[in-house]
Amino acid sequence: MKASLLLLQAGIAVLGAPLVSGFIRKVKNALRMRQGASLGQPYYNIAKYMAKEEVVSEATSWIFRWTPSIVLGSTVAALMFVPVFSFSLSAPGMGDVLTLFFLFSLGRFFLALAGLDTGSAFGGMGSSREMFIASFVEPVAILSVAVVAGHSASPQGGLMACSMGMSFSGMVAAAALFMVVLAETSRIPVDNQETHLELTMIHEAMLLEYSGPSLAMLETAAHTKQLIWFSLLGAILWPWPVGSSAALSDIAAAAAFFVLKIVLCAVIVGLTEVSLAKMRLFRVADFLGLAFLFSVLALVISGLGY
Repeated sequence: MKASLLLLQAGIAVLGAPLVSGFIRKVKNALRMRQGASLGQPYYNIAKYMAKEEVVSEATSWIFRWTPSIVLGSTVAALMFVPVFSFSLSAPGMGDVLTLFFLFSLGRFFLALAGLDTGSAFGGMGSSREMFIASFVEPVAILSVAVVAGHSASPQGGLMACSMGMSFSGMVAAAALFMVVLAETSRIPVDNQETHLELTMIHEAMLLEYSGPSLAMLETAAHTKQLIWFSLLGAILWPWPVGSSAALSDIAAAAAFFVLKIVLCAVIVGLTEVSLAKMRLFRVADFLGLAFLFSVLALVISGLGY
């Protein structure tokens, strides 16, 4: 029963993830007083990619062909270690939050290799920038989660979410993790999803050579990864232990609370993107360096009992 609910939770999360991106666009367009695309535009884009023919360069190897499946598979697997609808629906026997970061790194590694595999100048540039930013992002994410794990005395996602309470160290860790979320989801001020100017692209530059169903898989993985990061951020910002049992009524209440948290995170991200301008690449190091200081500060405050 629990395994079925876990798979159902992962399936609903994957299907609903593009809706979060559509909602963020709606928030940004409302703030800019524009009509913009519909809420379901990400679904239309994925369906369009699925219907198109895939073109693969003869210069590519198996890495380029298998990367979309690896990226999507590792991202969906990462859902198993995150408290989404119910904190009880996780896979504690298989790993902890560090396993989640490993799965993200696995997808990033193969995506960077695929960008280099095509021999494209822009693909190689995007891969280089992606790994440059990842070297700053991963330590901040691990330290921020370590603060939560310290409060719960466990690195398990479900136990962390159930045991974490409102604390000053948790709020500082959430600030650091929010800066990581902006970088990991290709949001302003680190990246810009609304432009395809090659000289400024980071994530999109690695996808330039993809088309058809492979591009649809990579887009789905990006939406799902964004939902996972919002789930982690929401678990720290609003850590009330809703859904700590496998009862259907408890899961329904947790699902409603989860949707509310995701909506709040999406609104905050939309407000941030409209309020800030994109940074130059080497200013991103300063931005993420500040996030690292926040994460270290949160760890120190947590050690002091706050």
